[in-house]
Amino acid sequence: MSREVCVNVAPKFTFYHLPDRAFKSMESRDTRELLMKWSMNNRLLAQAFRYDQYFQPYQKNDFVLSFFQDPNVTSQLKVISASSGQWKTLDTEVKKIEAKQIPCNRLSMSLFDPLNNEGIVRESGHISKCLDEYVDDFVISDELRKVLLQEAFDKYDIFSPSDREEFLFLLFKHLCLGGSLCQFEDTIDPYVETTKSIYKDLLSVKKHPETKEISILSSVFRVTAYPLGGAAGKRLQFSSIGSSILYSLQWLLGYS
Repeated sequence: MSREVCVNVAPKFTFYHLPDRAFKSMESRDTRELLMKWSMNNRLLAQAFRYDQYFQPYQKNDFVLSFFQDPNVTSQLKVISASSGQWKTLDTEVKKIEAKQIPCNRLSMSLFDPLNNEGIVRESGHISKCLDEYVDDFVISDELRKVLLQEAFDKYDIFSPSDREEFLFLLFKHLCLGGSLCQFEDTIDPYVETTKSIYKDLLSVKKHPETKEISILSSVFRVTAYPLGGAAGKRLQFSSIGSSILYSLQWLLGYS
């Protein structure tokens, strides 16, 4: 559930930009070539910020508000300019924010097994094709995009509503649909492997010392920040990692 918070609360967290933090998953040559092919080369941006105070998920509103009030953030955080479509620093005072926690519980790519089980992806890894259809201005030319976008598709419910809310699913969907000039893949592996790589790069996990079970430490939020002056909200997806690092991941949608 989203909650709107105004800026009349004193910040409880402080942040420091980490310009040298590399995101290998997005900076490798192979990934850059795929992002360019998918018309996403300048549509996906990650930044890292350190914070010193201990964070608990119930503090998310104070945490997000403090993030957008901090001069170290407003002077460094990149957002898309509505006029030019280029990245620029936020560099403005935020009036209010809306934050919604996004489920982030998946530790493997088994979430996407139904694609193979239901024949959307063939044994060879090739994606099943279909006659071109349109959802608004988006062209659907295979069953992968049908199951991602078309609720009337008879296989749409192979993913439950809770599956579709997972951060892993949202990231996968974004990569599959790409930008306005996207050149789609014929096979599923590039989408799955790129999703897996970026997902792992943005999350922090821990192993239980006795059971050896892995669990995710990160909390992921979808955030909209509203600058003073009535400007449109700036939306970003960001993940709070462990107890000391926040990763801001923003993407510009090519679909509704």
